[in-house]
Amino acid sequence: MSVPPSGPAAGPAVDLPADLLAPRPGTGGLAAVLPAALDALGVPVTTTTGLDGGAARADLRLPAAERVCVVLVDGLGHLNLAERAGHAPFLRSLLPDARPLTSTFPSTTAAAVGAFGTGTAPGRTGMLGYTQRNPATGGLANMVSWDGAPPPDEVQREPTLLGVAADAGLTVTSTGPGRFAGSGMTLAALRGGSYAAAERLGDRVDAALRALRRPGLVYVYWGEVDKTGHHHGSGSWQWGDELEALDRELARLARSLPAGALLLVTADHGMVDVDPTLRRDVAHDPVLSRGVALVGGEPRAVHVYAEPGRAGEVAARWREALGDDALVLERDDAFARGLLGPDPRPEAVAATGDVVVAMRGRATVVDSRTQTAASLALVGVHGSLTEREMRVPLLVTAR
Repeated sequence: MSVPPSGPAAGPAVDLPADLLAPRPGTGGLAAVLPAALDALGVPVTTTTGLDGGAARADLRLPAAERVCVVLVDGLGHLNLAERAGHAPFLRSLLPDARPLTSTFPSTTAAAVGAFGTGTAPGRTGMLGYTQRNPATGGLANMVSWDGAPPPDEVQREPTLLGVAADAGLTVTSTGPGRFAGSGMTLAALRGGSYAAAERLGDRVDAALRALRRPGLVYVYWGEVDKTGHHHGSGSWQWGDELEALDRELARLARSLPAGALLLVTADHGMVDVDPTLRRDVAHDPVLSRGVALVGGEPRAVHVYAEPGRAGEVAARWREALGDDALVLERDDAFARGLLGPDPRPEAVAATGDVVVAMRGRATVVDSRTQTAASLALVGVHGSLTEREMRVPLLVTAR
């Protein structure tokens, strides 16, 4: 199922193989959702990448509203949802009018949530993947747990849109797991307003409905779809069950919205169920390991940090070894193609791999020296530029 990008501000085309989908820096991308929501609430905003909330709202066809609830479902790719829509009658009812958007590259939570929360791109936020090199220490920083990372305000210096909304006088409420309150990722990308901790989805829906009694903006995060896909695959019965549970609660949320409320449901990325026979392990592959100092990123989007002066050699060797299983680019080429967004910050460039690898098909590259056995065994993964990983839904309903 291929859905072409639309809208006058979808962004310039990027030269990629036909099976890969470039991120869209304009209103066709995930970063447009919160600027459009703020404009619907009467708060104009233009982000540092030039994304205008009014243009985003017009292109996404959002009405004015007194209350907006934005639900981000981790791992609910547009194609994943469309294929399993029999499990989700409420979400299926919104699909005919859905606006498919593109995620970021890498199509992974840290990078996507950073762009979503700021209306920019990974090259601006410095949140470049699951793991990335910390230039200050030379080691890997985990951008989800924030282990080994610099302080959030040193990594991510863009204004957050929840903060912009709160500064404009809106009541802003986020709800998610208690452990995320004050976490590195929350402080980096989603700081602003109050945080209502709730573990179960039903409790988060209840928290959202309480907050929506007053005009303002509510943000809801749900991660179990992604977690289930990682462990069982997006084609599994377990993933279908999780989608059903999600659909029931989102239907209840929609039914219970007060008058004048707008509900937006989107996602950070989709998911590919990979083939373990197509996995390469740098730790045991002398061709891939030669000249490499450190491997970051994730199995579908790899940051390769080369030994000094060897980036070109490493890129050529990886390109030959991986063949049609990967798109292998040197760092400057990845930025020149706009894959990490326009006008990158120098700190983000420094944290990016000397070689950037986007996997194709169902192939992966891992490094068992730095990745756990559990992470190596994941069935469903994401991060690359395939449509299944890149395309995310924007589903809209209003009262």
